[in-house]
Amino acid sequence: MKKPELLVPAGSLEVLKIAVVFGADAVYIGGEAFGLRAKAKNFSVEDMQEGILFAHAHGVKVYVTANILAHNDDLEEVRAYFIELKELQPDALIISDPGIFTIAQEICPELEIHISTQANNTNYGTYQFWWRQGVKRVVSARELSLEEIREIRNHIPADMEIETFIHGAMCISYSGRCLLSNYFTGRDANQGACTHPCRWKYAVVEETRPGEYLPVYENERGTYIFNSKDLCMIEHIPELVEAGIDSFKIEGRMKTALYVATVARTYRKAIDDYFISRDIYEQNMPWYLQQISSCTYRQFTTGFFFGKPDERTQIYDSNTYVKEYTYLGIVEESDKGYRIEQRNKFSVGERIEVMKPDGENLSVTVRAIRDEDGNEMESAPHPRQVLYIDLGQPLAKYDILRRQEKEEQADE
Repeated sequence: MKKPELLVPAGSLEVLKIAVVFGADAVYIGGEAFGLRAKAKNFSVEDMQEGILFAHAHGVKVYVTANILAHNDDLEEVRAYFIELKELQPDALIISDPGIFTIAQEICPELEIHISTQANNTNYGTYQFWWRQGVKRVVSARELSLEEIREIRNHIPADMEIETFIHGAMCISYSGRCLLSNYFTGRDANQGACTHPCRWKYAVVEETRPGEYLPVYENERGTYIFNSKDLCMIEHIPELVEAGIDSFKIEGRMKTALYVATVARTYRKAIDDYFISRDIYEQNMPWYLQQISSCTYRQFTTGFFFGKPDERTQIYDSNTYVKEYTYLGIVEESDKGYRIEQRNKFSVGERIEVMKPDGENLSVTVRAIRDEDGNEMESAPHPRQVLYIDLGQPLAKYDILRRQEKEEQADE
């Protein structure tokens, strides 16, 4: 069996480097236009160039999203954008719109094109169509079961690749094509500006009683009727591999470095363990589950992989994440010691955790915090302040600092 690629999202240059160091085989990113995550930090041309060079130096591929559903006014700008991308030489472009696809083939024919899940790739005939257009990889629609993916694999060329989302947030709309955001706010989800109205609280209004809001109940569980649980397939690596999926895709270009590191590291180990021995994979399952639950998530579901989702795949009483750890910063080395750019407050004497790419988690005590001028500080209260820290342990560049939430600590 072929070991699948682990494809990890990155919304910034910093997160790209973390994804690479923590186990990604490939990273997908968006430029400042034409991707479906307009609110992500995204990449300037300069950052994209640095990110591609960094990834390639570590043997990791970079795919650039240009997967909006384009309007007439977009096409000339897309053309100019692809001329820029041609010089940067990413490993592939992720595209859903046939018009944009045509421009990409014209401007940068040497780049691979991957067809986005937005293109609604639900059957092997669609895969065969894209293969005839010169496409090597198609991202499967999220609505497919493993059985349907197996059937696609059996009807397409052996060297055509199937990429599939296996972890992350689920969209309420078919293949991610949503009109709610545009209708409510004028911000088009299909152009990257989604306001996530599926996470909002809804009520029903009867037409003869305007202004009288009736809550939407399902067995008194609440009113967040569109709010899906997050996809998680960490317990089903064997089934995913056996279905013939070539690339395991993680959702989350809006996520923090801590989230990306946690998910990338956990799936990296799970995949590698499985390809060593299924017994090792099964023995380590408690560790995978503990780790994958340590980053923000909305409970977990297996989505469509084992059949149509039912009422148990929704969360009705809340639209918030479960959050067990707080992200504190990323370790950088310097001649002054271990440098970080602080992301959340922590204090001298506090117990925190160092998360390493190899799977090790070190529990340490903060011994000292100093500012850029060498002044000692009792705490780190200012967001993104540059600090130098002593944790009483040797650290490495790209180690991540995190703190377990107090409720979890109290249970230990």
